[in-house]
Amino acid sequence: MDIIADILLAAGALGAGFYCLVLSRRLKRFNDLEKGVGGAVAVLSAQVDDLNKSLQAAQQVSDGSSKALQQLTGRAETVAQRLELMMASMHDIPEAGTAAPAAVSAAEDQAMAAAYEAESQPTAEEQDEVKPSGLMFVRHSRSQNRVA
Repeated sequence: MDIIADILLAAGALGAGFYCLVLSRRLKRFNDLEKGVGGAVAVLSAQVDDLNKSLQAAQQVSDGSSKALQQLTGRAETVAQRLELMMASMHDIPEAGTAAPAAVSAAEDQAMAAAYEAESQPTAEEQDEVKPSGLMFVRHSRSQNRVA
């Protein structure tokens, strides 16, 4: 009876050893950095890092574009106000049939030229800011473009 128990114990030990050998080979293949899950995790980790870098770059570009757009909008509003004032002052100018003195017309031309040059020159604040380079894309909502 002791011999049979010893034989069964040895067979169980050999079976467990063979099972451990098979499991260790599978685990090595599973953790292989080139073909297994370890490689997939390494590749995904590198892709996440690349996506984070590109996201930060896109945020910086969009912030710069937003600031530039705000400046341009502000300048456009001031120019629109000046144009409205000029259009309102056009009512004071005599019509083409009446003769206007040449001195008044020359002074008006000089004043208009000075106002135009003052508007076209950027301020020191605008010159200091770095304008973003590259393309600027704007996504429009379809519901805003529909006409009722």
